[in-house]
Amino acid sequence: MRGRLVVCPTPIGNLEDITLRVLSALRDATVIACEDTRRTRVLLERYGVSATLVSYHEHNESARAAQLVERMHAGDVVALVSDAGTPLVSDPGFVLVRACVAAGLAIEVLPGPSAAMSALVASALPADTWRFVGYLPRKRGDLTAVASAAETIVAFESPNRVAASLGALAAIDPQRPVVVCRELTKLHEEIVRGSASELAERYADTPPRGEVVLVIGGAPEAEPELAPALDALRRLVDAGAKPRPASSVVASLTGVRANALYRALVADEGDDALASGP
Repeated sequence: MRGRLVVCPTPIGNLEDITLRVLSALRDATVIACEDTRRTRVLLERYGVSATLVSYHEHNESARAAQLVERMHAGDVVALVSDAGTPLVSDPGFVLVRACVAAGLAIEVLPGPSAAMSALVASALPADTWRFVGYLPRKRGDLTAVASAAETIVAFESPNRVAASLGALAAIDPQRPVVVCRELTKLHEEIVRGSASELAERYADTPPRGEVVLVIGGAPEAEPELAPALDALRRLVDAGAKPRPASSVVASLTGVRANALYRALVADEGDDALASGP
């Protein structure tokens, strides 16, 4: 077949999570480009795969990508793997994929393990809209910007930074739901759920061990200001509108809940009655 690139996800912990298609692709590849040849060789030996390996990591991406593109032009099939999970997702591979696109070479991407996806599902937080941010930013301002997102956030974190990151999140929003996913798919897998403040306290003096993925609940929607909406409702009622229909109209225009407006109006009328009493 014509030379091409095959992107092959590998297990994030449990070696049994490799797919049959990935194994077939690794066996058929002319060469396998990998982050660490020693780690990849352990996986290949487990399944009896003999292959030629070349290193492809963040320090040699550009030079190695050019070499691999030349090989693919000559008809070679290159399989790209990272140490764990799907290449390009916080792992090397972007430069090679872009080079293949520029050279008009075919790219085949196989499905497989992803720590980000596994953590998102295990978190039990909303997964209809979510965002992967790689590693959480260190600067407070950048972290605040990430935490202000309305969608669920998935982030990698090094074990020795978990306590600091949770503490910073707790300072932004102590009640924000957070899930610490540790050693996913491995023997000591652990999923710990709680508020940012609870988890910051839990890990303050005992950093978790192993690979960690954090899943952070989306920022709560800000409640619209009640006072201006209530003032508009009073004006409508004073002009002769009925309170409940008027509450619905003002709610549709301001975003304040109609029930909240109506209750506030009734409470104010009660206070006025008391104030004008004997």
